[in-house]
Amino acid sequence: MPGPGPVPGPGAWSGSQDPSRPYSPWDLYGETGPWRAPAAAAAPASKRASRLRTSDPERRAGATPRVVLASLLTGLLTAWLLYDGLGANLLICGVVTAVGAGFAARVAGRRIRPWTAAWSLLALALLAVPAVWSAPLPTLLAAGCALALASLAVHGGRRWTGVLLAMPGFLWQSVPAVRWAWISMEGRSLRGRDRIVPVLKALAVAAALLTVFGLLFASADAAMADLLSGLSPDLDLDQLPGRGMLFVLGTLTVLGFAHIAAGPRRWDRTEVRPGRERRRTEWMLPLVALNLLFGVFAVIQAVVVLGGADAVLSNTGMSRSAYARQGFWQLSVITVLTLVVVTFAKRWAPRTTAADRRVAKVLLGMLCVLALAVVASALGRMWFYVDASGLTRARLWVLVVEIWLGVVFLLLIASGLTRRAAWLPRVVVLSGMLTVAVYGLMGPDAIVANQNVSRYERALRTDPLTATIDLRNVRTLSADAVPALDRLPEPQRSCSLQLIQLAVRDGKPWYATDLAAARARQILAERPVPADTPMIGRSLCDRAGSPY
Repeated sequence: MPGPGPVPGPGAWSGSQDPSRPYSPWDLYGETGPWRAPAAAAAPASKRASRLRTSDPERRAGATPRVVLASLLTGLLTAWLLYDGLGANLLICGVVTAVGAGFAARVAGRRIRPWTAAWSLLALALLAVPAVWSAPLPTLLAAGCALALASLAVHGGRRWTGVLLAMPGFLWQSVPAVRWAWISMEGRSLRGRDRIVPVLKALAVAAALLTVFGLLFASADAAMADLLSGLSPDLDLDQLPGRGMLFVLGTLTVLGFAHIAAGPRRWDRTEVRPGRERRRTEWMLPLVALNLLFGVFAVIQAVVVLGGADAVLSNTGMSRSAYARQGFWQLSVITVLTLVVVTFAKRWAPRTTAADRRVAKVLLGMLCVLALAVVASALGRMWFYVDASGLTRARLWVLVVEIWLGVVFLLLIASGLTRRAAWLPRVVVLSGMLTVAVYGLMGPDAIVANQNVSRYERALRTDPLTATIDLRNVRTLSADAVPALDRLPEPQRSCSLQLIQLAVRDGKPWYATDLAAARARQILAERPVPADTPMIGRSLCDRAGSPY
């Protein structure tokens, strides 16, 4: 594809394209519009503005009719599909958004690279979560991470600044994207424009006249009202504001991503000055003390493991769940704080000589290795807690996050053992997004329900008189839990499925539902939950031992 033509100098022409020059998609787009003369004198920029200007794109291709059409189509699909709920519709809108961004990237001459393909495919996999499961938390996490990955895919980025600033970069691209599309369409000659525009104007005026006079005739005559109601589409006027907002949101989203794809900011160029180098003693002493503290904790945990859990419980006088609950949350906070300490310690580490760099690498590596012992201890305590008290949504989510933090420490250790660690930012983000995708696609509510039901079934076989299940926990789960809760005996089954049956009773369109909800409706249709009539006797949950 040919590069941009020569940029005219100041005073050559302004406000429109050179009539002797054909339109090119490489037309530059700046603050003053395409191909306009630069300002005669620029005001002195602040340091923050100058840092931001280093990431400006060298050039940006103009918007094409295909990009504008894809944005409008996505807006219509969003208004039509997303109003009734989330399901397969989110994936459909995501694919159309990717197509619009792809059009803009193709015009700009950009090629798909391996990391771009990886981010894009992982974003689409995240958007498939609402099509499979009903739980709200995995759906929200998946949608947010998919947007961040899509922004990273069109921006690109290798360094920490490039990766971390690219993920939220789509948020401030919507308004500039509208101006970009408007200016690009103004300067582009479209075939048949003189014939199409008058027809569109005439259709708009006719629609407005028919609407106004049709409503007046319908209110004046019942027969006319009946005729017009049969001819006009069934549209609830109360839905118009919501669907209008969805249309605007979908259109701006595609335009924003297309605007980035046509000329992304290069956040990797953003200058981040290294931290002030500390003296070796000043920097080493706190880290050595912290390493010693972590080492003592690791030795104590090894003694506990060798001595057995029963010895610990007899020495502390605590129950199994109390011992696990006492330490897990503190250890989780320690894990996060250790990552913060490693980040700032690396920034301020001495690096003048090879010996300084070697000492810093050894101390930080030891801290990361000892932090793995903290992660293992936290996971062991949570497993202890779940075995004693059962699994909940919060406990499962914290377990997943703790496992991911352990993976991050392993990646930090690996980066310290290699000569080049340029791969670290992208691999850390990839591990986090894969964690969210696996967490969403594995069905957290289904896992929580299955663990609690299996635990209750084991208790029934060993000691039926003391077997219990926390119905307050499983009653609030989504439709994902129905296959597992359906295995419960009565009245526990009916109590646990009451709220879920009410939630899945109203049928939604195929695009606004998911496989888990369809499976739950089928199970509850075959074995419906009886109506709760506490006036005749005790309610279902009262009889199950879990009153409201």
